[in-house]
Amino acid sequence: MDHGVSESANMVRVLVIETAAGRLIGEVRRESGFSQAELARRAGLTRSVLNAYERGRRQPGVDALVRIAAAAGLELRLGSPAEEPRLARSGRILEQVLDLAEALPQKRRGALAYPPLSALAA
Repeated sequence: MDHGVSESANMVRVLVIETAAGRLIGEVRRESGFSQAELARRAGLTRSVLNAYERGRRQPGVDALVRIAAAAGLELRLGSPAEEPRLARSGRILEQVLDLAEALPQKRRGALAYPPLSALAA
């Protein structure tokens, strides 16, 4: 699965991803104001593991990243930045549809007629 990319370029890409995870965890921790020990406790990790993630000595899985973000009161969403405009547009369209639905004339309905439970049990 070379696709014309050298092994050294792949290694650089891996190093960038590894350091990005550590920087992200460090930024999350600093923004939350928690110490490593407190954030680790809230995320269900040991302080030494969180420290290793933050320093890039270990790589967290997606589940660990999600737990760390949640422990700091954040939500981690994975996806392409290109999806954001589509999601925003979808949200605006949904708002318009709901506004139109609310503007429809309301027709009073009579009471709903349900069969007695005893008839259903028989």
